[in-house]
Amino acid sequence: MTAHLLDHQPPNMRLDKWLWAARFFKTRQLAIEAIDGGKVHVNGHRGKPSKDITIGTQLSITKESYSFDITVTGLNLTRRPAGEAAQLYEESKESQDKRQLEIARRREQRDLGIPHDIRPNKRDRRLIHRFKRIED
Repeated sequence: MTAHLLDHQPPNMRLDKWLWAARFFKTRQLAIEAIDGGKVHVNGHRGKPSKDITIGTQLSITKESYSFDITVTGLNLTRRPAGEAAQLYEESKESQDKRQLEIARRREQRDLGIPHDIRPNKRDRRLIHRFKRIED
């Protein structure tokens, strides 16, 4: 860890502040919404934004259909660059492998041209309207 992280480590820290400082979420409000939505679990239990975490706490974070299983290795009150923020936690090997498989699966799906939920374009809307008019 860098000297900056070691100098200012508090004994515990709010969960929402830590998620923001570790760069899992851009704002504390987004972190709070994720926690309240059940996307963050602390030591196997559903978390609360004001929950104090310490070094060694196990977190399970679901973000954009990706899952992170991490262990807190550092606390920092300020939001630092991504390289320093990555030193605040250690991700399990299984979590990394699972996420890489999901990324590869999505890439294959995109390359095969399998569409995901896409809004209809103008041409599709016209076809839908024509189809509905015929039924009337």
